[in-house]
Amino acid sequence: MMNRNELRRADINLLVVFESMMHERNVSRVGEKLFLGQPTISAALGRLRHLFGDPLFIRTGRVMEPTARAQEIFSNLTPALDGIAAALSRCEAFNPATSEATFHVGLSDDVEYALLPGLLRRLRIEAPNITLVVRRTDQWQLPQLLASGEVSLGISPTLQLPANARCKGLLSSRPMLLRADSQPGELNLEEFCNRPHAVVSSMGNVAEDADRALGAIGRRRKVVLAVPQFSALPMLMAGSDLVAIVPDYVAHAMAGQAGLRAEEVPVALPQQALSMVWRGATHDDAGEHWLRSRCSALLGKSHAEPVSPTLLRPVLAAA
Repeated sequence: MMNRNELRRADINLLVVFESMMHERNVSRVGEKLFLGQPTISAALGRLRHLFGDPLFIRTGRVMEPTARAQEIFSNLTPALDGIAAALSRCEAFNPATSEATFHVGLSDDVEYALLPGLLRRLRIEAPNITLVVRRTDQWQLPQLLASGEVSLGISPTLQLPANARCKGLLSSRPMLLRADSQPGELNLEEFCNRPHAVVSSMGNVAEDADRALGAIGRRRKVVLAVPQFSALPMLMAGSDLVAIVPDYVAHAMAGQAGLRAEEVPVALPQQALSMVWRGATHDDAGEHWLRSRCSALLGKSHAEPVSPTLLRPVLAAA
């Protein structure tokens, strides 16, 4: 085992490159992620190979496959780097009024559209000099983004969490029906099934809880449109007989836009929990703790205010 004096041979920057390479398996992507040129990454890999006395990565086509030694190093390195990051962060005071920190967060599309504007207004008042870098994600991608360190905090419906991640429930939402036609009254089940439906799915899926609920009572609906983001719905549904099922906080944010109105869904659907998750390594970081407290206080409250999607464009750094 390397003693404390021998640690002088190690460079934390090299270890960060190694960890990124284990996740990305591609020199170009590592360079993009760390904002370094390919020659710098290649030189770092050369120094790493010398340090560990192993090839570490073998090129297979466009992919750099890790050796057995690299896998062994990686299993021990990630918790060590997390510990170093946590130790250093505890030494730094955080004052939101003067901080120029950058926070990397992952948000599902519904959260970005409906809940982020209100949060952003609060952050701009309390911490006008911070930078918020938002990464679009979903409940399947978020665990990987947390595990790789590309985001430190995520808000989304969550399926599973990486090791050492923390989680807190923010709110429970119920599905609501959006429509933009002029027919008075709420839709009954027959009308609901006969209407053309639009769904929002980052994966292109058209089957949802509504289809399973309808199938259980011997009914079906017709999905004619699947789009990857919620912000497209108002324009696409305007003046049409399309209907869409969305979380209640999205429905409240969209109501009034392009003639849209929200109402109850004429079939029983399960509620969905929205959670905030974060890396265990940032649990005690003062700045991250402040950001989590703001998210918990504001997003854990009632429904979102109606917003314009254009509000997000000039003030966010999108990743």
